[in-house]
Amino acid sequence: MSGFPDMASTGLRQGRDRGRRWIEVESGGCRELFLTMPALPGESAADLFQRFYAWIEAEPHWRILRQEVFGVVGGPAAGRGSLHRLDGSHWPVTWVEQGNGQGSPVAGLQVHAIGGVETRPVRWGGRTVGVTYEDERGRHCVLGGLLPPDPTASREAQAEAVFDLAERVLAEAGFRFEHVYRTWFYLDDILEWYDAFNAVRNRFFQQRGIYDRLVPASTGIGGNNPAGAALTGDLMAVIPASAELRLEAVPSPLQCPALEYGSSFSRAVEVAWPGQRRLLVSGTASIEPGGATAHVGDVEAQVATTMEVVHAILRSRGMDWADTTRAIAYFKHAHDTRAFEKYCRRQGLPDLPVVVTKNDVCRDDLLFELELDAIRVG
Repeated sequence: MSGFPDMASTGLRQGRDRGRRWIEVESGGCRELFLTMPALPGESAADLFQRFYAWIEAEPHWRILRQEVFGVVGGPAAGRGSLHRLDGSHWPVTWVEQGNGQGSPVAGLQVHAIGGVETRPVRWGGRTVGVTYEDERGRHCVLGGLLPPDPTASREAQAEAVFDLAERVLAEAGFRFEHVYRTWFYLDDILEWYDAFNAVRNRFFQQRGIYDRLVPASTGIGGNNPAGAALTGDLMAVIPASAELRLEAVPSPLQCPALEYGSSFSRAVEVAWPGQRRLLVSGTASIEPGGATAHVGDVEAQVATTMEVVHAILRSRGMDWADTTRAIAYFKHAHDTRAFEKYCRRQGLPDLPVVVTKNDVCRDDLLFELELDAIRVG
């Protein structure tokens, strides 16, 4: 991955080739990598993963912290039968299934990896569900693919079990839930029970005093999983080494706080360290300042509104689209997925490191959602 020029505007290094985009950044005495691999048109899951394996073999110095796979549908026919390195035995893997609109059963994958520091796997239930490491900024824990132990329990019980599991695994690694600054929850049949999920999360946050601390940025999106559970979850946590590492909730200039309509997450969280700031923007959709859905039935208008909202959050922290390190664009309908590319082309936006996938959004009238991470160096 050498030989690509530094991006003068951001201080990041980037590279790309057909079907792959990577961004590297120096931080806290180590190197981080954000790899995005959308499926090529008509590409099988097996072929996508063979491309991924080729990358692993060419770049053995990277240690994977977290991997997400989007849109794999079916079993061995989709290529999963031979994916022995993606079964949770080597690093945390989160499978988010629904679909794709590009002629392939898989939309793509993303990887967050690190180099230059020692990493330790976090094992639970016979799987690797997390990684911990330490750098100049502090102690870090990344968990992925958290599943309830009993997928036959009620949805609410499974949600409670995932929060309980997250807390127990964090404690095993020397962390508490108050150290969490970013979460992801992928809910099967999200439209049937998102309110119930929010009630479980609200209760957990109340009991743990999270509202008195930092409420994490979060994505709550539709998506089933190979285990047949009601949900699966990921998170990131940090224990700062000093006051130089600052974590702060960032409001949306164009929207009300999600807490005002019963969803317990911050619109974004900024993690700042001398010489570097990173912004983690929660799953964001076409929602008016008062909390109602904007542009019902018009996917192109919803894409435009969502992008304006995210851009406003970026600009509020002195960032722009070129600072993006990873993004996921979720569409309710597979036939709408071209609307994202169309918007970006019309607006002259840079080539973003994004996977575009088909997943239900948390309201039936929301057709699009975007999550995004960005880093500014200097």
